[in-house]
This record gives sequence, structure tokens and C-alpha cells, in this order.
Amino acid sequence: MNWLINTLGSSIGKKLLMALTGLGFISFLVGHLAGNLTIYGGKDAFNSYAAHLHALGPFVTAAELGLLLFAVIHVATGAILFYQNLQARPERYKVNKSGGGRTIGSATMPYTGFVVLAFVIFHLLNFHFVDKTHTTIFQIVSEAFASPVYVLIYIVAMVIVALHVSHGFWSAFQSLGANHPKYMPFIMGVSVAVSVIFGIGFGFLPVYISLFS
Repeated sequence: MNWLINTLGSSIGKKLLMALTGLGFISFLVGHLAGNLTIYGGKDAFNSYAAHLHALGPFVTAAELGLLLFAVIHVATGAILFYQNLQARPERYKVNKSGGGRTIGSATMPYTGFVVLAFVIFHLLNFHFVDKTHTTIFQIVSEAFASPVYVLIYIVAMVIVALHVSHGFWSAFQSLGANHPKYMPFIMGVSVAVSVIFGIGFGFLPVYISLFS
């Protein structure tokens, strides 16, 4: 038990926690995007998807609690690592180069992470924690995206999510020990592809709904 605590308390252990929870969120996003794409089938298809999902009852509750636990671990661990990095390098480098694999995604990970957290809270308040007694999920979504401001917020948020995932995906595999010259280029390519799919897949939905709902 002490070994486990000491491992998770180390820098490597924290990165492992970030990797595992991050991959968990990416898996969730894949399923969430697949479900959201039913909106292209019309309001009945989307409402049917939502009804079938809610019919799972305790399984959905368990999944939500699991995601909440993952969120607490991911955010807290990320914040600790960010603070430790600042403590280790209190003064910024005078020259910020992109060498050594440094990208916009890697350079902005802590900041995009906090923006994504704020967006998730915003998203839950607008779509999850709302009164659904006399309405449907399609109506709730349609009314929200009737506002150009909401559409813009979601598009910008999805660009930031894509940027976060573009580094987080391959970095997670690197933390798990997949940092091999033979495989890493492929994993990094998949990382870019996944981030683009998320960015376009989620980002175009509010545009489509606002125009055709």
C-alpha cells in the first residue's frame, strides 16, 4: 500500500494518473460524439437516443460518478504538476523555441485544460442540470443554439478541446511507456486525427442545429 501511495505521489505516478484519466475522457468523448451525431437523423432520432440512454438508469449514474472521479483526479493532478513545474522554473525562458517536440498544444496544455473545465461546467448547467419536465432534449438544444453567442462559445470551446487532445492523446501513451521511435510517429498522427475529428465533429453540431433545427 505504501508502495502504491509513494508511486502515485511521485512525478511519474502523477503523469500516469493524468494519462489514464485522460484516455478515459477521450473514450467518453468518442461515445458522446457518436450519440450526438444522431441529431442528423432529426429530432425523433436524437430524442430516442437520449431516452434509451436515460433508460439505463443506475449504469448512467455509475458512469457519471466515474467521470466525476476522473475529473477530480485529472484536474487536481494537472494543477499540482503545473505548480511544480512553475516552482522548478520560476523564471520564463527568454527565448521560447519550438524545438524538442514543443508544439502549441503542449505549450498551452495547462491553460486549455482550465478552459475545458470551465466549458464542461457551462455545458452541464445548460444541458444536464435543467428542467426537462415539459420539454425534450432536442428542444433544449435547439433553443440554446438559436443564440449566435452560444454557437460561437461552443465552436471556440471545441477548437480548444481539439488543441488539448492533440497533445494529450499521444502524451498519454508516452507516459504509459509507448515512447518508441517505431510507434510514436504513428501515435502522434492518430492524435492529430482524433483531435480534428473531435473539433469538427462537435464544433459543427451547433452550426447545423442553429441553421436547420
